[in-house]
Amino acid sequence: MKRLYRSTTDKMVAGVFGGLAEYFHIDATILRLIYAVLCVFSHFTLVLVYIIAAIIIPKDYDVL
Repeated sequence: MKRLYRSTTDKMVAGVFGGLAEYFHIDATILRLIYAVLCVFSHFTLVLVYIIAAIIIPKDYDVL
C-alpha cells in the first residue's frame, strides 16, 4: 500500500514536497515552484496549509 510521508532525505524545510514528490513520482522542484507561484497569488495563505501539512503528515523513518 502506498502511503504519504514527509521525506527525510529530500527536504528543504519540513520534507512535505519531497514526500509528495515520492508519492506522485515527480520531481520535488516542480512542486516547490508551483507552490511558490500559488503562494504569491494566494497572498501567502498557502503557508498555513504547508504548516498544517508538516504537522499532520508523519515522517518517513524507514529510510534510516
